[in-house]
Amino acid sequence: MANHNALTKLKMLALFCFVLMRVSVSVSEIIFEERFDDGWKSRWVTSDWKKGEGKAGSFKHTAGQWAGDPDDKGIQTSHDAKHFAISAKIPEFTNKNRTLVLQYSIKFEQDIECGGGYIKLLSGFVNQKKFGGDTPYSLMFGPDLCGTDTKKLHVILSYQGQNYPIKKDLQCETDKLTHFYTFILRPDASYSVLVDNRERDSGSMYTDWDILPPRKLRDTKAKKPKDWDEREYIEDPDDVKPEGYDSIPAEIPDPDAKEPENWDEEEDGIWRPPKIPNPAYKGPWKRKKIKNPNYQGEWKTPWIDNPEFEDDPDLYVLKPIKYVGIEVWQVKGGSVFDNVLICDDPDYARQVVDEVFSNREIEKEAFEEAEKVRKAREEEEAQRAREDGERRRRERGHDRRHRDRYRDKYRRHRRYDYDHDEL
Repeated sequence: MANHNALTKLKMLALFCFVLMRVSVSVSEIIFEERFDDGWKSRWVTSDWKKGEGKAGSFKHTAGQWAGDPDDKGIQTSHDAKHFAISAKIPEFTNKNRTLVLQYSIKFEQDIECGGGYIKLLSGFVNQKKFGGDTPYSLMFGPDLCGTDTKKLHVILSYQGQNYPIKKDLQCETDKLTHFYTFILRPDASYSVLVDNRERDSGSMYTDWDILPPRKLRDTKAKKPKDWDEREYIEDPDDVKPEGYDSIPAEIPDPDAKEPENWDEEEDGIWRPPKIPNPAYKGPWKRKKIKNPNYQGEWKTPWIDNPEFEDDPDLYVLKPIKYVGIEVWQVKGGSVFDNVLICDDPDYARQVVDEVFSNREIEKEAFEEAEKVRKAREEEEAQRAREDGERRRRERGHDRRHRDRYRDKYRRHRRYDYDHDEL
C-alpha cells in the first residue's frame, strides 16, 4: 500500500511538472521573426526617404559573398555613400511585466569606413514610405563604426520623448563574419547585452542610463571620524627585543683573510683583517606586524538618499511597439542584415544563434578562401602596376636621350651658322 501511495505521488509530481512546462511554453511568445526567406518583400516597406535627393540606397536579397548556407539570405546595403531605410509592421505589443528580447545578425562584408549597422523598434503610427531621419524610436540597438576610433555598440532608449544613450563604452565586432547582437530588458529594469550568445555586459537602467536621478548620492558633508582606524596592520605590543640583539655588530673581521707575507708591522702597522657584513646582523630591531583588531577599512564617503529621486516602476516599459526598422547611412555599402527576432524568451533567442552558427566553420573557411583570392588579386595588380611604372620610366628615359641628341645637334647647327655669319 505504501508503494502504491508513493507511485501515485510520483505520477502527480510528474504531471505537475508537465503542466508547468506547458504553461511556461504557452507564456513565451515570438512576437516577430524574420529570416528573409521568400515573400519577405510583402512584410517590409522600403522608404522613399532621401530618394528625391538621389541619396537613397536599396537593399539586395542575398546571402553575401561568403556564407555558411548560401540559401540563408538576408538583405544587404548595396550602394556607397547612401542612406538606407526599410521597416516592417509587427503585431503591437508591450513589454510591461515581461522580458523583451531584440536580436538580429549582421555581417560587414565591406571595409565600411564609416556607417551604422543598428536596428530600431518604433511606436505609434509610422508612415513607412517616409520612415527615416527624425522618425522617433523607442529603442535603437546595434553597431556603429567610423574609422579606427569609433567601434561603438549603441543602446539608446526613449523615455518620455527623449533619447538616452547607455553610458558604458560597449565595443562591437569589426571583422567580416556574421555576428549576432542581442539586447534583453527585464521587468526589474535589468538588462544584458550579448554578442554571439556571450554576455558582453549587463546592469540596470537605473545606473547605466541618465534617465532618472540616482537613488543615492555621496554625502559631501560627511567627514571621517577622528577615531577611525585605517591601519590594517600594527606593531605587536607584546613583541620583545631579544636579549643582546643590539650588541650584534653590523660588520665582523673576515675570518678567511690572511696577513700578507710581506706585511711589515714596523712600517705598515698592526695588520687587521678587513671587515665583511655580519650574517648574524639583522638590522635595527623592529616589532613584528600583526593584524589590527580595530581595523575599520579605508574610510569612504557614505551614500545618502537622493531627495530628487522619484522612482518609476515602469521605467523599463517602452511605448507599445508597432514597427521594426533599419535606418542607416554608410560610406560603403555591403552589410547583410538577417535573423531579426523580437520575443520574450532569451532561451529561444540562444537557440536561433546556435542554429545559424552550426554553419559557422563553413562561413569562416569561405571567408578565408575569399581573402586568399583577394590578396592574390591585389598582389597581381600591384605587380602589374610596378611593371607599368618601370615601362614608363624606360620610355621617359628613351625620350629624354632622344631630346638630348636633338638638342645637341641643334646647338651644333646654331654654332656653325653663327661662325659663318661672322666670316
